[in-house]
Amino acid sequence: MRATLIYGAGDVRVENVPDPVLREPADALVRVLRSCVCGSDLWPYKSRPATEQGDRIGHEFLGVVEDVGTDVPGLRRGDVVVAPFVWSDNTCDFCREGLQTSCRHGGQWGADGVDGGQGEAVRVPQAQGTLVKLPVGEDSALLPSLLTLSDVFATGHHCAVTAGVGPGTTATVIGDGAVGLMAVLSARRLGAERIILMGRHEERTALGRDFGATDIVAERDQEGVERVRELTGGDGTPAVLECVGTEQAIQTAFAVARDGGTISRIGAPQYEKVPMGFGEFMRNLTLTGGVAPARAYIEELLPEILDGTLEPGRVFDRTVGLDEVPDGYRAMNDRTALKVLIQP
Repeated sequence: MRATLIYGAGDVRVENVPDPVLREPADALVRVLRSCVCGSDLWPYKSRPATEQGDRIGHEFLGVVEDVGTDVPGLRRGDVVVAPFVWSDNTCDFCREGLQTSCRHGGQWGADGVDGGQGEAVRVPQAQGTLVKLPVGEDSALLPSLLTLSDVFATGHHCAVTAGVGPGTTATVIGDGAVGLMAVLSARRLGAERIILMGRHEERTALGRDFGATDIVAERDQEGVERVRELTGGDGTPAVLECVGTEQAIQTAFAVARDGGTISRIGAPQYEKVPMGFGEFMRNLTLTGGVAPARAYIEELLPEILDGTLEPGRVFDRTVGLDEVPDGYRAMNDRTALKVLIQP
């Protein structure tokens, strides 16, 4: 089959690899219908040292079950399924607590002999616990939105939930990338009354307004902080959703938080230290967030996609075939695409 491999910074290739086969009774084989490039895929794309042997990449996909092992009673050939961005048994103590990212028997796509999501097919370990059956056909127009349950929508939702967003709250979302826009959509879904989106790309912030942002702050650094505080009577907001992961973004998050507020960071951190010194201690700020347990949220978010209430798939602004995946990476890296959908 064909699959995407990364060899180093800027070096993504689509090559022939062995077809996946069932190895364990809990495995399933899934033919990929849709996958995508994640913003977190860009970190190795920017910085990975060159290697002679490439590694599989991609962790967001949905597809059709082609075969199942003997220990996968809930799935059968022909089922359309979505896979969270990590696989898990969904039965261990961490999974039962809604922390499937810490599953005692789980793992990551593209590692330890497991296929990546950016290919024609995937062997899915722990398939019974990992895969969620979708009540749609292979040609459903909802597939792009359903794919967001694999990671980006669930991640934005996790950010809003852990930040304490609820009915009547005010929140600042830092970042107008796909995750930031999903955080806006999630904050609106959870009942936020006011959502300030910090972003400077007009096409993206326009989509942010469609998703529920009430105010756009295009300024950055201290100017951006001052603008948010101006909009909030000098206080800042009780909830801050940091969706970028840079040192500048986390510094901005602390600066725009209201005293006693909560900062949730779900942007993959690209820094060593968090600015939580004595000043932040005196302000009684809470820092939370972390990697999203997408599997814990899929059933909650699914119905509003199926009935058309939510359209998170609008974050995909470019579609490529599998052989065009390197072009998709370049487009996202160059910021000429917000999020690239892959249709093998």
